[in-house]
Amino acid sequence: MTQSNQLLQPDVQGLPLKNVQIRDEFWSSYEALVKDTVIPYQWEALHDRIQGAEPSYAIRNFRIAAGLEEGEYGGMVFQDSDVAKWLEAVGYALALHPDAELERQADETIDLIEAAQLPDGYLNTFYTVKEPGNRWTNLLDCHEMYCAGHMIEAAVAYYEGTGKRKLLDVVCRFADHIDERFGPEPGKLRGYDGHQEVELALVKLYRVTGEKRYLKLAEFFIDERGAEPHFFVEEWEKRGRTGHWTKGPSGHPNLAYHQAHQPVREQSVAVGHSVRAVYMYTAMADLALLNRDEALLEACRKLWDNTVHKQMYITGSIGSTFHGEAFTFDYDLPNDTNYSETCASVGLIFWAKRMLQLEAKGEYADVMERALYNTVIAGMAADGKHYFYVNPMEVWPEASDKNPGRRHVKAVRQAWYGCSCCPPNVARLIASLGEYIYTASQDTVYAHLYIGNEATVSLDQGSVRLRMESGYPWNGAVKLTVEPEQAGTFTIACRVPGWSEGMKLTVNGEQVQAEVRDGYAYVTRSWQAGDTIVLDAEMKPVRLYAHPRLRANSGKVSLQRGPLVYCLEEQDNQEVLASVILPREAELTEQTEPMLGGSLVTLSAEGVAETVSDWDDRQLYRQEPKQTERLSLKAVPYYAWGNRQPGEMQVWIRTQ
Repeated sequence: MTQSNQLLQPDVQGLPLKNVQIRDEFWSSYEALVKDTVIPYQWEALHDRIQGAEPSYAIRNFRIAAGLEEGEYGGMVFQDSDVAKWLEAVGYALALHPDAELERQADETIDLIEAAQLPDGYLNTFYTVKEPGNRWTNLLDCHEMYCAGHMIEAAVAYYEGTGKRKLLDVVCRFADHIDERFGPEPGKLRGYDGHQEVELALVKLYRVTGEKRYLKLAEFFIDERGAEPHFFVEEWEKRGRTGHWTKGPSGHPNLAYHQAHQPVREQSVAVGHSVRAVYMYTAMADLALLNRDEALLEACRKLWDNTVHKQMYITGSIGSTFHGEAFTFDYDLPNDTNYSETCASVGLIFWAKRMLQLEAKGEYADVMERALYNTVIAGMAADGKHYFYVNPMEVWPEASDKNPGRRHVKAVRQAWYGCSCCPPNVARLIASLGEYIYTASQDTVYAHLYIGNEATVSLDQGSVRLRMESGYPWNGAVKLTVEPEQAGTFTIACRVPGWSEGMKLTVNGEQVQAEVRDGYAYVTRSWQAGDTIVLDAEMKPVRLYAHPRLRANSGKVSLQRGPLVYCLEEQDNQEVLASVILPREAELTEQTEPMLGGSLVTLSAEGVAETVSDWDDRQLYRQEPKQTERLSLKAVPYYAWGNRQPGEMQVWIRTQ
């Protein structure tokens, strides 16, 4: 492993969640929705008490594993992870908003998890209940360490949120068990999980416990992946070439699908299952920072460049195919069959956050913002009780219902899923959103997201309180009030959004020419209590066009205003949205109107649509050119689509 102490910036860390209180007109409602509706709803879902929803089985599996109930294992092989992500969201919520009843429910669940743990530290209800003799025999398919990773993340969040150690002690015993069985030493398995997650979780566990064995174990899993001889192939041979998802013999392991086709430092193209990929890239960035590992950082840069510039949708979603929930190849970004799993955008945000700790580049925060304001919150309905797993760019409800190739594309959000990784992933991200706004080094505060908040930052010169007031995402006005414990010199670096045509910046009412580099405006001065920075990034509707190689969007345009991508819905326009055309010269106007229990900005323009009325129903094709008629078009923010009545939707619009 190549190591260096020459990373581009000094040690930069995020702020503890307890140090950031969100006070934001837009995001406070989401935070409240998660705390008051989503977490209680998901508690009911985990207990199989949501009428009409697919059963979870998750809590029941733990009860069976703990010997408290008779029965058979239910659900997916990784069902434990849903409980873990729920607990993680609860830990974040309790850190900011103590709630005795919620804490009681969480403690009850933790007691159940502890009771299900085996004496040697092993914890996995699938293998405890269903296949007790087969643990650690199919890491390729069966997600044992994926579930372990989510439980570790839950334990860290709950400990930091409440100070209670029970779950932390449980996962430490589990991590010790894994450490005893995996590693480069003789007699240990030189293996790793088919679904990355434990790697980034072990880094979190190291940070909170200081136990270096956990960091070394994360390093081992990252360094071993892709090394020859390939572990997944050897494991497959030992199993008699069988797999979990097939009856009888299974095909040769697809190493690229699991990002195990090359050592990670040699990978430069995002391939395979998109969630697994970004979870792994997150861990790689963590380790690059902690170990000052330049080779790992360079791999992260190359993978980022490929992911964001050649395989990411305009909404910040990734994973273009239903088959394997995976990346395909550069510029292959279909609109009507894409997958764009909500979890993948959550993972992309995790990765962006880590990259910002490695190097302050505005692009990382731009992508974080794009994924957050578009795909992630689109994944959850305004009521907090319905969810998208798939986030399409285009929807035709009849095709979703009747075309087998589009069944994964839902026209309406679902109450729950048998494979329900996405709903709790949205909950844990929004509950921990305060961790994504700032990072800080010894003498610099970086503002990445413009979300209203009150925060406390520790710098070498002392404690600094910050109060941010923000108009995002509806206007670009931001005011940052600085209250240092004592007057002193330090730097505040404010992101210049990539979508802006320039950002005005004043300090105490006077315009300053801040040094701008890599998408951040740096203001260094002696700060006094009450000093203010005012930022103004003009938000106006713009057209965005895709690279010519992105064939799905040839001759099409998309609309964006500030951080928000827009889309057309059938109810505001017409049926057959594919026939709608937005002329190049059409003026885009904006209106503020009530919707979804609040107010949001919609966009309008005069367009045209190909007529249907002049066609004979028996005439599928004809020689005469199509006729057009004028049509007033209306676009709504993508995150808001599907919250009214079902119908067609599309992000990319034909233009001429």
